[in-house]
Amino acid sequence: MPLTNEQKKHYKSIGHHLKPVLIVSENGLTEGVQAELDRALNDHELIKVQLRIAERDDRHALIEELCQLGRCELVQAIGKMALIYRKNPKPNKQLSNIHRYQA
Repeated sequence: MPLTNEQKKHYKSIGHHLKPVLIVSENGLTEGVQAELDRALNDHELIKVQLRIAERDDRHALIEELCQLGRCELVQAIGKMALIYRKNPKPNKQLSNIHRYQA
């Protein structure tokens, strides 16, 4: 289900203070990166991903592929950073960035 503009705005304000938990290099989406993406989304729901790829078009294609593989929504992409979200039906309130930063 796509995120509403209000949800995106709220998640952007939370994501502003987050540090990247996943870094994708020129090697792309290896099995290790995919496993870490799944683990991070399960734990935190909202994560920041750093893409160490020079070409803008390549970054956008990789973000699309990342969202498809991770079954997640892109909240925001600025430069080499992407903020992505996947709802966890049973979130851990100590780990979930959404629950930890509730206003």
